[in-house]
This record gives sequence, C-alpha cells and structure tokens, in this order.
Amino acid sequence: MQIQTLNALGTDKTVPRQPVLFVGHGSPMNAIEHNRFSDMWETVGRNLEKPRAIVCISAHWETAGTRVTAMDKPRTIHDFGGFPRALFEAEYPAPGSAHIAAELQRESSHYRIDSDMHWGLDHGTWSVLMRMFPEADIPVLQLSMDTRMGADGHYALATELKKLRERGILFIGSGNLVHNLGAVNWADTAWSWAEEFDTICAEYIGERQDQKLIQYDHLGTAAKLSIPTPEHYYPLLYALGLTEKTETIQWFNNKVTLGSISMRSFIAGS
Repeated sequence: MQIQTLNALGTDKTVPRQPVLFVGHGSPMNAIEHNRFSDMWETVGRNLEKPRAIVCISAHWETAGTRVTAMDKPRTIHDFGGFPRALFEAEYPAPGSAHIAAELQRESSHYRIDSDMHWGLDHGTWSVLMRMFPEADIPVLQLSMDTRMGADGHYALATELKKLRERGILFIGSGNLVHNLGAVNWADTAWSWAEEFDTICAEYIGERQDQKLIQYDHLGTAAKLSIPTPEHYYPLLYALGLTEKTETIQWFNNKVTLGSISMRSFIAGS
C-alpha cells in the first residue's frame, strides 16, 4: 500500500505501509560477524521497502515510565563488556527525529510517552540495523519499556501505536524468546527446555493466541527457565500488539543456540 505522508523534514513523500519485525538479536558480535543470523538480517533488509523511519523496542532500554528518543543524532551505545575492540569501534550514525517522536506521543492516548535526549541506540537496535540497513540513512528512534508495567500493559501500549505503520514507520521488537544467560552453553546446541519453550511460542504466535503469550508465567517450567527476567521477552509483545491477528507471519532464524538463546524471528504483515 502506497500512502502520501510527510517525512521527518516535513516534506511530501510517498512511503509504503510497513510490516512489523520481531528479531532475536542474540550476541552483539552479530553486528560484525558474518554468520547464519546476521546474513539473514541482511537478506531481510534487502527485501523490505525502505521505511520513512524505524522505531525499535529493545530489550536493553528499561525506564521508569515510557520514553522515546527525540534527539537529532542519537549516539551509538556500547552497552556490553568483554568483547573485541572492533565491536566497541562500531558506530551506527543514523539520524533521529523529534518529529517522529512527537507522532508516537500523540498516538498514545492512554499511556504517557516522554521525550528522551540522552539514551541513543543500544546494541539491541544498532547490531541488527547495521546489517539490515547498513547505509544508516533512515531516522531511527528507540521506545523504552516501562518497568512499572506488566506484560498486558506493554501489549496494550503497542496496540495504540499500530496506526503509525500506515505512515511508513517500521517497528522492530528486538529481544529473544528464550534468554537465560545463567544457562549459556558456549556451543551451537540447545537445552531441551529452551527448545520446548521456543516451540510453544512459535505455536502460539502462529495461531495468534496473544493472551497465552501475555500470560507467559502460566506456561510452566520451560517458560520459567526461558524467561528468568522478562526484558528480552517483552519486545515480542510489542510486535504482536502492533499487528492485526489476520496478518501473515513469516519466520526466519528459527534456531536455539548457545544452550539458552532463541534467535527465532518473524515478519508480520509484509
């Protein structure tokens, strides 16, 4: 669908209605390594119509209250340790947009979204976008996750923002369905409980049983082991809340690795 809208500079621009992505981002090293996951991110990026802007909900930005980056030049945040120098030297100099931030704030009628002039782009965002959109010429914003809200609140906020897809904004939820660093095995393998929960999630996402996914703490031992803390799971709920239940799900990177990290990802509504 092609629509007439305004770009971040306020000029007319025809942009397509955008899909929604959920991306299992895994290790920050995926930003600079060529592997099955990062190579697929490149393929996905080449096959997407260029959006007007990108809004990413990353597992790595939690705040008291919901915030959106609103600076013109968001910094690249190297929010990790113990990795090679080349990763710390990586930069993703995409512009930001106060104009797009204001659109998000206007669309959210039941949830306050405050402007943030400090955060920037953490590795949950830039490690993926470096591979999907290497030119870094699309405005990129991050939307934080309010630590005071439960799963149902995050999902409900997302539903209020879905109309922005019609204005050419690509939303990306960046986390992992299974993310338990305490159970990592430094090999390309998977614990049985991690594969079990990954499969459960795939089934419920495919059937769009969103309420079961919102109530993930009712899904048994595999869920408890897979989600010791919810910050990597919540971006999934944003991706689901931003889509209609009738939209097609296309899977990619369907694999659990390192014992307890699911890289399973999808595009909805492409």
